[in-house]
Amino acid sequence: MHATTSRKHRLTTIVSAALLTIAATAVSLLAAQPAQAAVICEQYGTVVAGNYVIQNNRWGTTATQCINTTSNGFSITQQDGVGSTSGAPVSYPSIFLGCHYSNCSPSSPLPKQLSTIGTASSSISYSYPGSGTYNASYDIWLNADTNVSGVQDTEIMIWFNRQGSIQPIGSQTGTANIAGRSWNVWTGNNGGNNVVSYLFTGSVINSLSFDVMDFVRDTFTRGSQYGNINWYLTSVQAGFEPWIGGVGLTVNSFSASVTNGGGTQPPGTPGTPTASNVTSSGVSLNWSASSGTVSSYQIERATGASSTSFSQVGTSSSPSFNDSGLAANTTYRYRVRATNSAGSSSYSGIVNVTTTGGGTQVPGTPGTPSASGVTSSGVSLSWAASSGTVSGYQVERATGASSTSFTQVGTPSGTSFTDSGLAANTTYRYRVRAVNSAGSSAYSGIVNVTTTGGGGGGGCTTTVAPQSQWSNGYVLTVTVTNTGSSAISSWSSTVTLPSGHAHTGSWPQAAVVSGQNVTENSLGWNGTLAPGASTTWGLQASRPNNTTTLPTTFSCTAS
Repeated sequence: MHATTSRKHRLTTIVSAALLTIAATAVSLLAAQPAQAAVICEQYGTVVAGNYVIQNNRWGTTATQCINTTSNGFSITQQDGVGSTSGAPVSYPSIFLGCHYSNCSPSSPLPKQLSTIGTASSSISYSYPGSGTYNASYDIWLNADTNVSGVQDTEIMIWFNRQGSIQPIGSQTGTANIAGRSWNVWTGNNGGNNVVSYLFTGSVINSLSFDVMDFVRDTFTRGSQYGNINWYLTSVQAGFEPWIGGVGLTVNSFSASVTNGGGTQPPGTPGTPTASNVTSSGVSLNWSASSGTVSSYQIERATGASSTSFSQVGTSSSPSFNDSGLAANTTYRYRVRATNSAGSSSYSGIVNVTTTGGGTQVPGTPGTPSASGVTSSGVSLSWAASSGTVSGYQVERATGASSTSFTQVGTPSGTSFTDSGLAANTTYRYRVRAVNSAGSSAYSGIVNVTTTGGGGGGGCTTTVAPQSQWSNGYVLTVTVTNTGSSAISSWSSTVTLPSGHAHTGSWPQAAVVSGQNVTENSLGWNGTLAPGASTTWGLQASRPNNTTTLPTTFSCTAS
């Protein structure tokens, strides 16, 4: 499944060695003509717009694409190509500062070694049509040297918008808070270069002003393979990747500039944070400032007294930070590091902070259980722990796909439970709540589990895990597992959406939607599963604003 997923998205530089050669040659042969306004329909046609270059860059289709350029932007006026959402987009029309396939913007300040850059400020404004399958992306290209004649070593993509069943290269490996926005961070390789993608969360972004170097510095924290301060920034580009449609996609305005300066070496290590003003939902942190030049501090948090799963929760220009929205009677761990254009300092020491609350409040609601190890007579359940003080959990079960007659079947002290003695080929429903001396939490969401047929043969289950969520939607990874004792050759997996939710996309192919039921049928290449083997498909849906509900009813049939 990952191989298929990676073919969906930005493969602008991995068409083939021959196509790359053609593309590079075409770009160099089509001399950029200075213009304040022009229509470009040539495959690799370009115009100069002030300090920038605007390119049509129709690399993935022979069908016509035209763009209407302005003094600092462009709009797609014709786009006849159709790309498969299980493959690559048809083009990347864009406006850029720097050098792309040996075509450089006038008096380009790039390539420039990252260690010599103070700021790389940029602003972008987009407009989007009401239909089509596309992303709006801002590309930052890094290379280990100044060679700009071909593919660069690292591509940083900032996704401002996406429509349709597309997603970044690779898989989500973290989160970030940059330029006042929260991002899901995906990492991968498209076969030609490493790719780090920052996928917007929450509302679609129509405009943003930011420092490119903030994304570069965060990228370097994801692994040494993505570069270091001795590498070069070669270009910054803003545009669109259309798969289907795209007429009306518009860069209203674009600006970018690079200044000298910044520290010649990373800052010193900041002091270990100290906590004050601890409440049931927040804490104030302070630490000793780093030595050297400091552009900003990055604050990271982990949940749990010994957790090492840190995620960035904010940035600060001064050695202090206020964190809010925390759970009562919960231990959080904080650490800080300083950054400048030369890189990042070492992490500070870690401080543990426990919010107030506790036994005077009931526990928080536990996560919806997930099922594994489903057999003809049993199932293993696990769920995310409740916040606050928890004495134990109560597991309840109902028999029947829509039954509401729940009975308590277990009282584990931890976040897992194994149920046995079940009937074969039967659907059971499970929910969980946490208890302490103050009372019981609200019930978790409900998970439906269908036991296998028993007596050998093939059977399958459907389980889901949230891949990303925002205020009015989410993306799920849906896992189909052969729970029988013999191989299956095809399957049909169904997720039932809660009332008020609506299907907006699925992959690797369009799902069959009937009412609230979204059904994905296997293809030739993913239908055959050996006993115990699994495969996945993806589902995107909308939900009412500011809700957190997710689907809890699933089914699967196999042959």
